[in-house]
Amino acid sequence: MRAHIVLVLVALFVAAASAARTKALVGGWKTVQDLKDPHVKEIIEFAVSKYNKQSKANLKFDSVVKGDSQVVAGINYRLVISVKNGNATERYQVVVWENTKHFMKITSFNLVH
Repeated sequence: MRAHIVLVLVALFVAAASAARTKALVGGWKTVQDLKDPHVKEIIEFAVSKYNKQSKANLKFDSVVKGDSQVVAGINYRLVISVKNGNATERYQVVVWENTKHFMKITSFNLVH
């Protein structure tokens, strides 16, 4: 009987620890599983176009290297992209925030060294 009580207590402890770990992940970054998703492409096209207008650059999107998303008051997308800048290929880390009405705003657009 004593072994059953210990087993139940251990199971409860494991369940509580697992729940605490899950709560810590809320708001954390999660890997974007499908980098070829049309919505990811839409976000990148928005970001590159807006960046080009604001900085008078002429970057051409090439590919998505990796991406993460974070649920906040909307969704942050943190994407590493490969672009053509003239004859050079460069990588940028782009963070775009999107609200529930699909309004998008670039929060950062930085060259990755």
